[in-house]
Amino acid sequence: MPPKDAPDIVVRRLPYYMRALAQAAERDQTVVSSQELGAWLGVSPAQIRKDLSYFGEFGKQGLGYEVAYLRDQLRAILRADRDWQVVLVGAGALGTALAHYPVFTYGQFPIVAVFDNDPAKHDRRLREDLVVQPVAGMEQAICDRGIRVGILAVPAGAAQEVAEGLVACGIEAILNYAPIRLSLPEHVRVQDIDPVAVLQSMTYYL
Repeated sequence: MPPKDAPDIVVRRLPYYMRALAQAAERDQTVVSSQELGAWLGVSPAQIRKDLSYFGEFGKQGLGYEVAYLRDQLRAILRADRDWQVVLVGAGALGTALAHYPVFTYGQFPIVAVFDNDPAKHDRRLREDLVVQPVAGMEQAICDRGIRVGILAVPAGAAQEVAEGLVACGIEAILNYAPIRLSLPEHVRVQDIDPVAVLQSMTYYL
């Protein structure tokens, strides 16, 4: 389990370190320095060393890090050494697209159940193994499978109520595509994904 004093921003950088190490392993590179990692990721070597120090001592001064070992350690820290079943709420255009995204189909975060409150979408097959169900059956499905991760792909006006329903069912991590800031218990991790807001911040520079 990650140390309690590891800042959230540090935890958010770990997947990028892990990805860079995985790519290095694919190139048959066995050792990497913090300078090399920093050059690949645009992060200072000192920041990388500080980030990793929250979780242990992984490298040797003057020698660097063993690529496979550090990759596997980060996988364990992030609990990326197992698959996490995901529930999706919202079967509109975005939800349908997410259901077909590879990482949500056969990757580490397979969507195993999808719900929508629109009766016209009920029983629609998004994939061979994925049929849209009524929201009324959400709690039972989540409890039966022990799901802890959810994705919200609903309109802003419905997002807070749906999110509260997910939390009541035992969901502890939510990827939120709705353009609204959710108000949920502190133990629930929420990551907002708002492409429009990101594009608006980018067009400032154009």
